[in-house]
Amino acid sequence: MKLLIQGNNIAVTESIHDYVEQKLEKAVRHFQNITSKVDVHLSVARNSRIERKHKAEVTVFANGTVIRAQEGSENLYASIDMVADKIARQLRKYKEKHLAKNAHTNLRQEEIIEDSVVEPEKLELDSDRDPQLPAAVVRTKYFAMPPMKVEEALEQLQLVDHDFYMFQNSETGEINVIYSRNHGGYGVIQPRADSKARNGDYPH
Repeated sequence: MKLLIQGNNIAVTESIHDYVEQKLEKAVRHFQNITSKVDVHLSVARNSRIERKHKAEVTVFANGTVIRAQEGSENLYASIDMVADKIARQLRKYKEKHLAKNAHTNLRQEEIIEDSVVEPEKLELDSDRDPQLPAAVVRTKYFAMPPMKVEEALEQLQLVDHDFYMFQNSETGEINVIYSRNHGGYGVIQPRADSKARNGDYPH
């Protein structure tokens, strides 16, 4: 297993490195045959108002699938313990779904898409962060976006431990976003058919 550990506002000491390695090796022990790489990001928030300052994020690359989990607490080692347990559950869930894929009934697209236009201000995304816009872009991420069906994107959403997942719809070729709704279920954001015409009306 290739393990990469990074720290933000914290020095990754030898003891911390050994602890993370021990916990993650135990978490992926039964999934070594599908796990190629594990990225760990440890951080400590400088904002005194944040209670769960010590955060641990783990990203596992398994058979071309990205499985992600994050946890935060007042103690770094506790955060590492919790995220290791969580990533083990995520890996178990992925393996069970992968093995039972042929017997799994595909979720129909119309069951998770509401036939309505969703305005940006009406999105219901779960978050424990204050609704505050950053002063500037502070982080940029790049990732592969292979075409997939909506039901495949839903499975990815459940594995990456996020409120939303962006993907290229293999049936339309368009970029869609699937997200968890606060009141249960999932929604899909799709571009409007007349988006180009609408954009042309905007002042440049």
